[in-house]
Amino acid sequence: MTSLRTLWAIGLGMIAASGASAQTLYFSAIPDEDETALVERFSRVADYLEAQLGVDVEYVPVKDYPAAVTAFRNDQVQLAWFGGLTGVQARLLAPGSRAIAQGKEDMAFVTYFIAHESTGLEESAEFPKAARGMTFTFGARTSTSGRLMPDHFIRQEIGEAPDAFFADVGFSGDHSQTLRLVASGAYQVGALNFAVYDQAVADNAPEVETTRIIWKTPSYPDYNWTIRGDVDARWGEGFSDRVQAALLGMTDPDLLAAFPREGFVPATNEDYAPIEEVARQLDLLE
Repeated sequence: MTSLRTLWAIGLGMIAASGASAQTLYFSAIPDEDETALVERFSRVADYLEAQLGVDVEYVPVKDYPAAVTAFRNDQVQLAWFGGLTGVQARLLAPGSRAIAQGKEDMAFVTYFIAHESTGLEESAEFPKAARGMTFTFGARTSTSGRLMPDHFIRQEIGEAPDAFFADVGFSGDHSQTLRLVASGAYQVGALNFAVYDQAVADNAPEVETTRIIWKTPSYPDYNWTIRGDVDARWGEGFSDRVQAALLGMTDPDLLAAFPREGFVPATNEDYAPIEEVARQLDLLE
């Protein structure tokens, strides 16, 4: 059976070889969860957009967060579901690009700090200073909710870098893996997207049996749909607005549950100025 990673390589290779087709709108998304789930989830989104826009739409999976930004910069995809940080990175690398929609939840997103039950840590409104000296994992290195903002809030709350506060700091690669690592005890504490953890609770996932939420960060803007600035020249005047309208008009509960979001609302580049500011403070932008 052909692996998803192989499909990703073949797909991007074909697009790179032929140039972005004027007939097909390619889009991608940061791989914040397992690859299999992402392909199923976004293939259905492609079908929806195709029906709404009247053009061929194809989802292109990518192997990691930087690959999503690179594909957008190189015009291998023209539309992407980014996190706050990857969206900022992509728009800086592809001038004229703009954020056009965000989930209703993304206007005030939060990160959960979770701990293995053996730590004895309990949920508190205060930052868990009793976690000093424990092992800790972020998600992907350029994840907004899995690295950028938890890193920022750790420094803000204790005045120290994460690797000075914790005994060992790792990067799991995605939110699902962060949950698995903390649930297994491989790391005592971790930071992840609140929606991923809430969905695990709703699904009665076994990982929630050995983990608990110990702290919720202040809110910040996060995920967004970003589109390249040259799409109108290729698909016709007003095409980017039509894409935005299609996203805002997505009401199918099955499609929305895949994100998971209640719905989408308009977004602008200015909404993510706080993310760009924090990213510059942490030297995460080129």
